[in-house]
Amino acid sequence: MIVVRRLRLGAAYVLLLYLTLHFTNHALGLISLDAMAAGRWWFLALWRSAPGALALYGAITVHGVLALWLLYDRRSLRMPLWEAAQYSLGLLLPALLVVHVVGTRIAWWRFGTDDSYPRIVLGLWMLSPEHGARQALTLVLAWLHACIGVHYWLRFRPWYSRALPWLFASALLLPTLALLGFVSAGREVAALARTPGWTEAMLRAAKAPGPSEAAQLLAIRRGFLHAYLGALVLVLAARGVRHLLERRRSIRIAYPNGRVAVAPAGFTILDASRLAGIPHASVCGGRGRCSTCRVRIASGLEYLMAPGEAERRVLARVGAAPDVRLACQTHPTHDVSVEPLLAPSIAPAEAFGTDARQGREQELAVLFADLRGFTRMAENKLPYDVVFVLNRYFEAVGTAITRAGGVTNQFIGDGVMALFGIESGPAAGSRQALAAARAMVAAVSALSAELAADLAAPLRIGVGIHTGPAVVGRMGWGESFYLTAVGDTVHVAARLEQATKDYSAELVVSEDVARHAALDLSRFPAHDLTVRNRAGQIAVRVIDRVSTLPTT
Repeated sequence: MIVVRRLRLGAAYVLLLYLTLHFTNHALGLISLDAMAAGRWWFLALWRSAPGALALYGAITVHGVLALWLLYDRRSLRMPLWEAAQYSLGLLLPALLVVHVVGTRIAWWRFGTDDSYPRIVLGLWMLSPEHGARQALTLVLAWLHACIGVHYWLRFRPWYSRALPWLFASALLLPTLALLGFVSAGREVAALARTPGWTEAMLRAAKAPGPSEAAQLLAIRRGFLHAYLGALVLVLAARGVRHLLERRRSIRIAYPNGRVAVAPAGFTILDASRLAGIPHASVCGGRGRCSTCRVRIASGLEYLMAPGEAERRVLARVGAAPDVRLACQTHPTHDVSVEPLLAPSIAPAEAFGTDARQGREQELAVLFADLRGFTRMAENKLPYDVVFVLNRYFEAVGTAITRAGGVTNQFIGDGVMALFGIESGPAAGSRQALAAARAMVAAVSALSAELAADLAAPLRIGVGIHTGPAVVGRMGWGESFYLTAVGDTVHVAARLEQATKDYSAELVVSEDVARHAALDLSRFPAHDLTVRNRAGQIAVRVIDRVSTLPTT
């Protein structure tokens, strides 16, 4: 299936390039017919050369045949509105385009007719304006079909949200200029047609088809329409036969809260959800491009086939557990129980995101820091003084964390938790966390010197850092949602911060941090720490003074 989709995507991009250049050529009509003719020379040099013709006809054939195959292959015709619109436009366009294609390229190929702009514009603007209106509508629908496909393909790319305004403006501007160019060319041709003998001379020079040739072109057009309609009927009939055969053996898919979908064997879990009207997230439309439809298999996992290449890649990207599968790629052959992991209304930006409320497992660096002896110090201060010092402290460490590239996650009492590498990965996150630790200690030292007259003892801070897998997501209740992380990595990082008290050190880091940061910490003391409720020990390095830490 992944090969089929890649072939169709490649063919689609060839057709998009053809359409873009075609619109650009039309837009030259805003200058003049001569400018359109000059652009057409380059256009034909590309698309009527042997490589260009092979690419174009190959793309048309591949895109059309695979579209029919995918129509047959999908088990349910229930789909999101945008997907239904794209399918409908895709199936309608061949019937709309055949008139123009036969009247231009086929006429040139069979009879040597020159499909120049004066001849085509004369026909569409003056001789058959109803055909001109239909052709303009067809080009707009073709462009809309292409734009829907491009949008729903690119929207998972990290850069797409930034480029979207420019791409939208271009997508709106190009067909507008093309239609305005056609109108301008139509007016110029109308003015030329008022010159006695111009129309007859132009049609004669273009070798316009006569009655016999026109009848042959009409037969070609009707033959294509009949063949295309027959192919559609055949696909729908094949779907019906398959449905009858599959209904002989149905499976039950159980969902939370007692919901059950009964579907023919061979349906995907997502198809079964759609068939039963059970809301199920699927940002990419069930194409295996995102992870939003993923489910946890509560029972029946042993009966499922192993994930394919595309599914494995997506599941690995989100760090999914072994019992998690993509609903759009999983075809149960026995009864199963599933639990969708994401809300049905999840936004496209959260398809691979790290801040979805449902969470994502990923590797990152977690930092815990605590202000030493502040509780005893606060006992002898007024509440206002306590709040003032804490706010200055949080400002100092929060600024250091943010500038290093981290996320200030929680301020608890006189402690702070921060996350690094949410977007950049564990290697960069580990380096950022170490840089933040150095900056935090320096900032607290500067704050201590500033407030020395009001402090009984200098402010000191202890920092613990660990890198590993954690579940990251927006958690909370009501209006109090914030990005945080949970899991063993967080537990270990908190234990390393506590260990700074045992070793009277400013920083304790795990060997995993040093490994990810590619930092040689061999000259610092090594220890093995036991972490409560965790099997085995964890290897750490104790840094007495952060200022002695080598730069990353």
